[in-house]
Amino acid sequence: MALRDLRQQAIRRSPGELVAHLNSFELELKFSAGIWFFSPPNSRFHDKYGREIDIEARLEIAAGLKDYGLGALEAHYPNEVNEDNAELWQNFCKDTGIKLIGIAPLLFWDQAFEWGSLSNPIPEKRKIALDRAKATLRLTKRLDTEFAIVWPGIDGYENPFGVDFTAMRDRFVDGLVEAMDEVPGVRIAFEPKPYEPRGHILFPTTVEGVMLGHLVESKLSSSENRKLLDEGHTLFCLNPEIGHVLMGYEDLAYAFSWPLSEGRLAHSHFNSQPLGNYDQDLNVGVVAPEQLEALLYTMKTYGYTGWFGIDINPERMPVDTALKISMDAIRAANDRINAIDHESVLYCQQHPDKTRGWLEAYLVRQRAPRPENLPPLWSLK
Repeated sequence: MALRDLRQQAIRRSPGELVAHLNSFELELKFSAGIWFFSPPNSRFHDKYGREIDIEARLEIAAGLKDYGLGALEAHYPNEVNEDNAELWQNFCKDTGIKLIGIAPLLFWDQAFEWGSLSNPIPEKRKIALDRAKATLRLTKRLDTEFAIVWPGIDGYENPFGVDFTAMRDRFVDGLVEAMDEVPGVRIAFEPKPYEPRGHILFPTTVEGVMLGHLVESKLSSSENRKLLDEGHTLFCLNPEIGHVLMGYEDLAYAFSWPLSEGRLAHSHFNSQPLGNYDQDLNVGVVAPEQLEALLYTMKTYGYTGWFGIDINPERMPVDTALKISMDAIRAANDRINAIDHESVLYCQQHPDKTRGWLEAYLVRQRAPRPENLPPLWSLK
């Protein structure tokens, strides 16, 4: 399988080089979507607001969004993609040109994972999770997708009293290492989340996801994996989701800068979310559009070339409508950041003592529909 080269994300640039980069580089807005939200999900609080849709019907909806910009899909193993329907997916990708770019092992739903998946202290239950992770990586390789997404939603705790946190983390790390060494050359894209469904989920923040990457990669031993690591590639990467990052009260631009600075941003999940709160998966741009702009500007700064994955829960509108809104929100925000005076922005960052308030005033005018109605902005120099 082809391993996307992420090493350019970690390039350090001088101020002059960064201005030149920002003026010449534009994010390529390639959109992917999770096939799971094409059908109304289960809810703790209300009945489904629409009929359940099988995989064939979901793929048909996806095909109808190709011309609008949807270029790829993601799916869970084994409920949405598996060995039995792999040919269906292959034919769909061939016929439509829409790619399957990521497969996520379903490590949080089954009754067997009541006490965790890869961190489970019960050996026979942990083996079920490990076998599923290995099967996912094998199918990831067979279908030539770009990565496997791992979300540890059921690995965690509620009552912290007496928990052997180190042993719990070690079991999770060792499971990932065993799976990756048995199916080498497959990149993991880890998706942190602070809580829900567990009260506290393992490796809950973006930086802890980066730490997990170092732990896993330090233990990989297969010759293929070691060769890729020696060449400077990262194999354990991140797939931060905007909603999860904001649930943990992290700042989007700062949080994403961590995996980017190490060449570890394999993918990204876009939606919107109030700070804290439960995981809402709102359409992109509904809440805090200024955070979206700051995030895209950071991704532009680091030269991100991957997909923009949309992970939403459109309960009260058709999924194709919600996806169009979300893609358009990213496009509009990207247009706004491309119109920024990059040299002035960097000057403000390098000379905060000489530019007090200028950047805020500039952004107010950039976001104003009729900036000519505001007083002129004072000169920087």
